Amino acid sequence: MDTTPVAVWQTRPKFQDRVWLHVLLFALTVASTTIVGATWYASFLDDFRGSISLPMPFAALLLRGFWYSGTILAILGCHELGHYFACRYYNVDASLPFFIPVPILLTGTMGAFIRIREPIPEKRMLFDIGIAGPIAGFVVAVPALFVGIAMSHVAKLPDSFTGYELGEPLLFKLASWLLWGSTPDGYSLNLHPIAFAAWFGLLATALNLFPIGQLDGGHISYAVLGPRSTYVTFATVAGTIGLASFASSWIVWTTLTIVMLIVFGPRHPRVPDEHVPLDGTRRLLALFALAMFVLCFTPAPIRPMDLIAR
Repeated sequence: MDTTPVAVWQTRPKFQDRVWLHVLLFALTVASTTIVGATWYASFLDDFRGSISLPMPFAALLLRGFWYSGTILAILGCHELGHYFACRYYNVDASLPFFIPVPILLTGTMGAFIRIREPIPEKRMLFDIGIAGPIAGFVVAVPALFVGIAMSHVAKLPDSFTGYELGEPLLFKLASWLLWGSTPDGYSLNLHPIAFAAWFGLLATALNLFPIGQLDGGHISYAVLGPRSTYVTFATVAGTIGLASFASSWIVWTTLTIVMLIVFGPRHPRVPDEHVPLDGTRRLLALFALAMFVLCFTPAPIRPMDLIAR
């Protein structure tokens, strides 16, 4: 009888995560976004006056920070869970969402992401996983935008006011016009923290839909165009360079896209059925993704301004 040990290959169980790490990162992001949300609520109550005193006790202000943190985490969380549940549906191994807390930024977070831990075997799966996140986040961001703008109000700008201007995506402009009409000269819409969270959610959706490499838009572009999506990637990176020359707030994003191009290469990883065209329903969804990008995009997200002349 042969007693030589026989090697038994065991595949790694799918969807196994260090749950404690995801919970910890989420809790830290709740804390960082709530702190930032408290500052946004204080600014909202200040009505452009530039006061340095707290408008209410800090504990009460911190509680109001949940207006922002709850909204932004709902948008980012639904975006990533859209990807995650699509992966679960197709049995493609993926991690739970990783949230990124950054308390020193205007947003309190740099977003969230999941790790897909195995190749995606079919084009339709790649498309569905790629588009599920933006759609899920968009579905939450749109009602949050209208609620937040409805809770905002028009306020008079001081004669000497200077600050930062948020670029307004088309959807943001539409919601503002429907709810408040045209803003008179010398006045501005004072955004409730929910509205700012929705604005950031729209921006995050647009960034993810850039048709570059491993971004959601890159997956969608490759699923629709196949190898020709490489030309779209080069054109888009060139476009981000142009945006950076127009508005400095694009410099960091442009740098990141160039780094992605260098590290991962311009070509999307191939799927075996690359030559098989998508069905009509998915092609329509690709057009919807393009529409989401147009509605959420702004050419100058954040820029300094001088409102004395307004």
